[in-house]
Amino acid sequence: MRLRLAPFLLPLVAGLAQAGPLTLPLDQRPDWLARDGIVMAGSWEPLPFRVRRDGSDGYTPTPEQRAAYAREHSPEMVARLKALGVNFVMMHCYKGFGLEAERESMGDAVRFAKLCRDAGLRVGVYNNSGTMGWELFFKEVPEAKDWAVLDRNGKPLTYGRATWRYYWNRNHPDAQAFYKRIVHFAVNDIRADLLHFDNYSVGPGSEPVSVRRFRDYLRHTFTPAERERLGFRDLEAVGPAMSGPPDNPLRRAWLDFSCQSLADSYYDMARYARTLRPDILVECNPGGVRDRIVPPIDHGRLLQGGEAFWDEGEPPGFRNGQLHSRIRTYKVARRMDNIAFTYCMTPLEMAEAMAFNRDCLGCICWFEYGKIVGKPGSSEPGSPEIAPFVRFFHRRRDVFRDAAVVADVAVLRGFPSEVFADPKNAEPTARVEQTLIEKRVPFQLLYDQQLDDLKRYRVLVLAGCVALSDRQIDQIRRYGESGGRLGIIGPAATHTEWMILREKPALDDLRSSKVVRISEKEDVVAAIAKLCESNLSLSVEAALGLCAELTEQADRRLVHLVNYRIGEPVENVAVRLRLPSGRNTKSVTLASPQREGDQAVPFEERDGIVTFTVPVVNVYEIALVALK
Repeated sequence: MRLRLAPFLLPLVAGLAQAGPLTLPLDQRPDWLARDGIVMAGSWEPLPFRVRRDGSDGYTPTPEQRAAYAREHSPEMVARLKALGVNFVMMHCYKGFGLEAERESMGDAVRFAKLCRDAGLRVGVYNNSGTMGWELFFKEVPEAKDWAVLDRNGKPLTYGRATWRYYWNRNHPDAQAFYKRIVHFAVNDIRADLLHFDNYSVGPGSEPVSVRRFRDYLRHTFTPAERERLGFRDLEAVGPAMSGPPDNPLRRAWLDFSCQSLADSYYDMARYARTLRPDILVECNPGGVRDRIVPPIDHGRLLQGGEAFWDEGEPPGFRNGQLHSRIRTYKVARRMDNIAFTYCMTPLEMAEAMAFNRDCLGCICWFEYGKIVGKPGSSEPGSPEIAPFVRFFHRRRDVFRDAAVVADVAVLRGFPSEVFADPKNAEPTARVEQTLIEKRVPFQLLYDQQLDDLKRYRVLVLAGCVALSDRQIDQIRRYGESGGRLGIIGPAATHTEWMILREKPALDDLRSSKVVRISEKEDVVAAIAKLCESNLSLSVEAALGLCAELTEQADRRLVHLVNYRIGEPVENVAVRLRLPSGRNTKSVTLASPQREGDQAVPFEERDGIVTFTVPVVNVYEIALVALK
């Protein structure tokens, strides 16, 4: 049976098919973003929400809360934030309780945004929470009862234990029309530089609009004959397959539909915002990149709708002998021309952001009720140890601006292999990613949508990629024919994108000179080095806990070194860097937030390779290799 390409490979939704990715090219973004970068302070909860959040049954603030709230929105607070090095404030606009209920706080947002702009700070706004504060909102907009996402039992889906918040169906046309009014307010009244859409983690449910859209999806994705064979000929009898393993066509279709629905709603809001201001920045919060794709969140298609996303996950560090990092999040952000927003309250978090992120140091503090603390929910002030890192980010914009990642290797995160197939197929992909992170190999993560741009990589790793479409197989073949090489771990291309078994694995006939099959017990890095003819762009000799990223600018390459072992300096780090063809080394210097001035180090160059030693990495060092 031949099935048409799934929407994650050949989008059939009208909006995406017409517009393509909505992420603004780097040269079409506001000049301030690359010039200044983002050092963020956050306070995005309106006063009525805080009252309810903090234990009240109602929404009326006390005189003390109002007074503290006024201090928070004062010129004095703006001055304090600016003194910390903040140049971007993420503030409140609309939380989900209704225009009347939030009218006062929305007016406060307009006034506070002007204070920030007048002081030279950029402004992002919390445009909506993905939820409705139904106790107030339904009184104002009774028809919004039909906008709630319903679970498989037909009950409104609540925000955890906050039962006074219902998730709203982002694809409901009436709800979208309402929320576009908020977008209009944020762009034209607040004059925001960026729009934040929170809680992008809940897809469609069992409500009538979602059921109708799912049936339309099936109608457009499969021919009548295919639907007959798959067991859902009568679409009017088909309901949402919201639970269970992905071991049948309907459940797989629902998982794909859920991811596409979430992305569609993001594209729709971004597209509308761009009619108001072409260079407005758009951002959502689906959470960080995990070790596998977990619907309804598919970063590969979702992030094509904007320029930034949040990762509010666990902090990085070296704990119990294991490396914990946000490197996956940052790598996906860089590859998709996005910025990752994270809480960066420690030197390590800031070092990681500077090494792996684009033009953003992160959210360095939270200000609420006139107090500045480390992060939301904390009562502790920020660490004074971060001050040198903030100053370094501002002072040395030259080492971050217009820097592109250099990567030898691409690792494919195939949606059908990770979502439709046996869960064990996602394990090799995650294991390879973690190994390359720990061994400091220059690599990048790819999603299905990025296989048309493989020429920039020397090696493509397919780990656990059992399900590939005919189009993907053609892309991989062309890559091999043009000089690329494959590292294959486990079975590959044994099934179609809809998990239909092929007569034989589709890549088995590739020339052996182009392919290395790597066993799960084999040294992955050694195998990849072999594919690169033992000439990786970067080799760093150090123990587990030191990570590296390689970037380049017009006349230099930059080796970023981050030590995750807090309080354990790494000494005598040997670096081997492959130079661009036809270039030679002019100088090697080291820059660090923990040292005044750059430090020259001796180097040797031979056969297009420069080698040098970094004496010590406390938290963060950048080796600047100038070229001639």
